[in-house]
Formats: sequence, C-alpha cells, structure tokens
Amino acid sequence: AKAAPDMQAVLDALAGLGGKPIETLTPAEARRQPSAADGAKAVMAQKGMPTTPDASVTTQDIPYGSDAKQFARVYKPASAANAKGLPVVVYYHGGGWVIADVATYDAAPRAMAKALNAIVVSVEYRHAPEFKFPAQHDDAAAAYRWTLANAAAWGGNPAKIAVAGESAGGNLAVATAIYARDNRLTAPLHIVSVYPIANSSKTLPSRRDSANAKPLNGAMLPWFGYYYQTSKADAQDPRLNLVGANLRGLPPTTIINAQIDPLRSDGETLAAAMRAAGDNVEQRTFPGVTHEFFGMGTIVRGAKDANDLAVARLKAAFAMAPAKR
Repeated sequence: AKAAPDMQAVLDALAGLGGKPIETLTPAEARRQPSAADGAKAVMAQKGMPTTPDASVTTQDIPYGSDAKQFARVYKPASAANAKGLPVVVYYHGGGWVIADVATYDAAPRAMAKALNAIVVSVEYRHAPEFKFPAQHDDAAAAYRWTLANAAAWGGNPAKIAVAGESAGGNLAVATAIYARDNRLTAPLHIVSVYPIANSSKTLPSRRDSANAKPLNGAMLPWFGYYYQTSKADAQDPRLNLVGANLRGLPPTTIINAQIDPLRSDGETLAAAMRAAGDNVEQRTFPGVTHEFFGMGTIVRGAKDANDLAVARLKAAFAMAPAKR
C-alpha cells in the first residue's frame, strides 16, 4: 500500500527532521526524537499555515494524583468559558506507554473540543520503564474517576462523558470503559479508539504487511513491550490483549485504523471480538494513511475524514444522552 501524497508529505517532512530509529535507542533518547506531529507542523509551515495551537480553545493543567505525571490538560472552547453542562471527552495520548506526552498529542483533543463544543480532558500518565504495566492503566482509570467527580466544577456534565485515545491511548480508552463497567461507575456513552494496541498475536496480517511502515514499524512494538512489561506474561493480560478481555456490555464504539500501520489488524480484530460480544461497533480502516495520522486533519484528507467520523459518532452519542438530571 502506498501513502496518499498528502500523507507522504508528512512522512518526508518527518524524515527531514533527522530522527533516529526509536527501536535502537534508550527511552530517554527516544523521547527526544522528532514526532509525527513535528512532521505535520513542518508541512503546515511550508504551506504558510499557522503552527501555533488554535487559541479559540483554552487549556488548563490540573493534577489528579501525587506524581508529576499524574495531571490532565483540560481543553475548553473559549466561547464556552462560562457554560455549564458541556459534554466531556476523556482522551488518552499515544506513545507506546514509553514516549510522548499530552503536548505531543495536542492536535486531536484541541480539535475535538472545538468541533463538539465540549470539555476534553487529555490525561497524562506515568510512563514506562520508570513505572511499568499496569501503572498506565491504573492512572487512566484514576483520571476517569477524577473526571466524573470534577467535571461539573469545570462546566461539564458528568452524565455526558465519553472516552477516546490514540495507539497506546486507544487501548486505555477501551480498558477504562471495561474498568467502569466492572466497578459500576458511570459508563462512557461512547468509545473512540484510534489504532489501538489490542492483540498480542505476533502473526497478525498487518504485522507482516506493514512491518516496515513509518512512523510506526514492526520492530518498535517489541521495543515498547520490553520497557512496559514486567514479564512476557503481561502481553496476555486482558488489559493489553483486549481481544481476550470480557467485552460484553460495552458502550457503542468507533474504531479507527490506518491502512499502513502494523497495528491495523489490532483494531480490526478488536472490532470483530466486540461484535461477537454483542457490542455496537463501527470500524473503519482509512486508505493511504499511516499510524499517527489522526491529529493531521488540517493537512491530510484521510485524517479529516477520520476526525469527522469520530466527531459525528460522539455528537450522536451526546445527543441521545438524557438532559442533565
């Protein structure tokens, strides 16, 4: 499969930033490498587009735990500064639970807040290898509980809540919905899971056909695993191997995948497993795009289409919610 020209432009710009292969580095070195978001910004600069974040959405960083990494960046449309009862999306960033942070993944939550006129709570969490699995899942669940307790104070309606995430964060979104079900918390009205880590099988079709893809290649997956797992057995834990989890009774779900991505089959097999469990799932694999495309809606057509799908599905979920009690 070939990347569409607008996607290829981002990959070329990223290559021009001279990053080293992540799977050859230490975590500390890997965290200093340019990201796909940097490649997108370079393309935006070439096109004369503004690369500073859209000021029509404001952010505030608020701690939810005692560790320096346990905070959330709370996005809110400036026009809704004094609004009450806004819908809330809890968003989890990607990076294989080792690299990246809420700043790397600014584009998608910011665009979502604007498009939905909603509060988006972008959760930072403790990273591996400093904190190994399940610290990230524990933090994701704690941040969800904290959002339910505090959303009203920020102008949100805790009865109108959804979860979303990309890559490692796409996994956390589904795992947190499972946690909410098992602990009888307010369930999210919808899950948006973008190219999630969801299947421990090493023989999935996309592991082979996209082994040499960019910006995520097949070799990076065991590199991440080496740092976030305490033992090989962790790979089979249902929080990581979501296809093996109890998926019954989960909220309506949108799974978004990129064609040129070693994790494509994860999303496709997760959708099949969720459907088999009786869940309402829409899964779409977008052609000509790669891992990390989702936040590039201003410059990559496939990303705009994926964003539009996610927003439409979230809007419908929020519209069906009962009015504030």
